Amino acid sequence: MDRIDTLRTFLRVAEMRSFTKAAASLQMPRSTVSTAIRELEARLGTRLLSRTTRHVALTHDGEELYERALRLLGELEALEGLFHQDDTQLHGRLRIEAPGRIARLIIVPALPDFFARYPGIELEVGASDRPVNLVAEGVDCAIRVGELAESSLIARPLGRLPLINCASPGYLARHGTPTTLDDLWHHQTIHYASPFGSIADDWEYREAGESRTLSLPGRVIVDNAESYIAACLAGLGLIQVPTYDVQHHLREGRLVEVLPDHRAAPMPLTILYPHRHHCSRLLRVFIAWVETLLGQEIQGLSSPLTLSP
Repeated sequence: MDRIDTLRTFLRVAEMRSFTKAAASLQMPRSTVSTAIRELEARLGTRLLSRTTRHVALTHDGEELYERALRLLGELEALEGLFHQDDTQLHGRLRIEAPGRIARLIIVPALPDFFARYPGIELEVGASDRPVNLVAEGVDCAIRVGELAESSLIARPLGRLPLINCASPGYLARHGTPTTLDDLWHHQTIHYASPFGSIADDWEYREAGESRTLSLPGRVIVDNAESYIAACLAGLGLIQVPTYDVQHHLREGRLVEVLPDHRAAPMPLTILYPHRHHCSRLLRVFIAWVETLLGQEIQGLSSPLTLSP
């Protein structure tokens, strides 16, 4: 293993706090990772990592090396990018995470196009709505919908997703179609329990350009997007959902839009990645591809996705 690869290995162990997890992320034997760190410590003449049976932590010297190595490898990737203009020749693997329905409905069906453009890149796609610790789990980037909590990750805005209010024809036949906000007090809403731990009880709408909320009744709480839409299809109440999620149901008459003049504010769409990938060419081409893909897929909506500059 050359010195650059050794530094990359050290960074991954430091970030994941585990030799085993780092080895799995780098797709190499744990013994190779351990040997690389021992040789690095021997060459530098200092202990970089404090090891116990359950925990790996940086020593004071390890923290200093981590910061310097992070900058050095970032500069190296930027330098290499100056002289590699043909991104179609890139090789490597990216591990990405995306909300389940964005992955299933948009990203995965379009992967043949990505691989035709970049045949040397491999993708490991995680599709869930659960919180993901990108650094600890070795994830290169994650697509997120909604407002973000404070984080040390780099957040790049991709645009904003329009939302729609809808219900099933069966529900509306039984309870009537709301035409004003006051009508909502006589209806049931389906509540969504976020995997991040909060329950979105409030119905959102915009009035005079400002976002407002109503606390409406509901008998069902679900914790994932599939169940949220399934409950609406079953006639259990009204939902607010990104338009791309239900456009096929709307086209085929299984769901109906209600209160089109009182939609919630569009939701931010963001891609997150750790600082160690700030200059990654692999990640750069994936972000460019997925940004274009999302714009193309959602541009036909009545409130089209507005891509960020």
